Amino acid sequence: MQAAKRAERYMNTRKRSVGSSIDDFLKEEGIYEECVNMAVKAIIAEQMVSVMEEKRITKTELAKKMHTSRASIQRLLDPESDAVTLESLKRAANLMGKKIKLELV
Repeated sequence: MQAAKRAERYMNTRKRSVGSSIDDFLKEEGIYEECVNMAVKAIIAEQMVSVMEEKRITKTELAKKMHTSRASIQRLLDPESDAVTLESLKRAANLMGKKIKLELV
């Protein structure tokens, strides 16, 4: 909700130049990196849930395969949780027959 208030204030108090973008706004507010990280996590979580549904794997089954708790799997699949390691993502992906691909661009 706080981001929505910032966006509203931005739209009401600032003359926008042609070509300005949401990226510019997020950078001005100092939250660009945080938003990008949240978006990446949300995409990965959504993809994992999709694969689990496709392969009919429950959270409990994935937890057993990973030798962890169901709560850990819930955090792994929670788009807002940043308490997830790359290693956990890789292990979960491998158990579902997938890989995590990271690249520098």
